[in-house]
Amino acid sequence: MSAQARTIKKYPNRRLYDTETSSYITLADVKKLVLENIEFKVEDAKTKDDLTRSILLQIILEEESAGEPMFSSGSLSQIIRFYGNAMQGMMGSYLEKNIQTFMQIQQKLQDQSRQVYGQNPMLNSETWNEFVKMQGPAMQGLMSRYLEQSAQTFLNMQNQLTAQTRNLWGNFPFPGFPGAPGSETKKDGGDDPKS
Repeated sequence: MSAQARTIKKYPNRRLYDTETSSYITLADVKKLVLENIEFKVEDAKTKDDLTRSILLQIILEEESAGEPMFSSGSLSQIIRFYGNAMQGMMGSYLEKNIQTFMQIQQKLQDQSRQVYGQNPMLNSETWNEFVKMQGPAMQGLMSRYLEQSAQTFLNMQNQLTAQTRNLWGNFPFPGFPGAPGSETKKDGGDDPKS
């Protein structure tokens, strides 16, 4: 967050106060700041705690509740399962990189459409949406291939980490740990040295 980011204070009555405009604003106004790429920080008016993420999550919740949701129940469940998982930090980074890649693809498409149509005032957001819909099947194919490769890379990385962990801990004499010396279990009917 840059030093110039505007500050929005959240008061106990749940109202948001924009210090730059000296006025109360709504979540819709905060969403507009996001869409306009204006940097901001939401802080608790009393404690000065950073509440930006919780406000952004509220906006996502509202967007998911209205219209066509971006996340399926299955994908949300998968995300929840990663909390507390050893891979949680990597998953966050993985999702962030994929979103950045998706944005780069979107930017390239916009650049290509400008080369075709020029800086045409008719190419507003509605026209752009229609253009993207026409390119839908090709874009979906491109994204599907990219995501499949990305998912495979992530799974390969997870498998490598698992193998490295087994190799590392397998050299230590921890009874019962797979691969550790002396961890082989006796088959039923084997001689028990205590008997």
